[in-house]
Amino acid sequence: MSDNSIIAKSWAELTTDELYAFLRLRTDVFYVEQKVDETELDGRDQEPTTVHFWLADGPRVVAYLRVIEDETPEHEDARHLIGRVVVAPDHRGRGLAQRLIARVLEQYGHLPMLLHAQSYVAPLYARFDFVSFGDEYDEAGIAHTSMYRSPTVAFT
Repeated sequence: MSDNSIIAKSWAELTTDELYAFLRLRTDVFYVEQKVDETELDGRDQEPTTVHFWLADGPRVVAYLRVIEDETPEHEDARHLIGRVVVAPDHRGRGLAQRLIARVLEQYGHLPMLLHAQSYVAPLYARFDFVSFGDEYDEAGIAHTSMYRSPTVAFT
């Protein structure tokens, strides 16, 4: 990868090229590869409190996630939710999702957090102290599990 730095921006800070690049990755993986048939553009990307994190290889986004903030906690006291975690197929196995999650926890680790993981990826999040709760469920034809992370003073 030509650029190893993680980029983090709010909606207002995004350029149209950046937006296009991460939306292309999300649709290529979620729609084309995984055949998800639910709405991808849910309006949450545009919220002022949403932060988009990604890694690029030149102009191409190769790994992405977003952190959204809910007014009311969905579980326990977690108002911050990691979502849309995605890595380009030709960049998987390089630890890119781990790098993004570690970066998010540098910023948000002092807060309780939530995510809804595709079940086969749950062990990745467990490495960062996310704990599964509730029953496994189907979302867009893919098994998911909800995971919660208690706040910590510092991420280690």
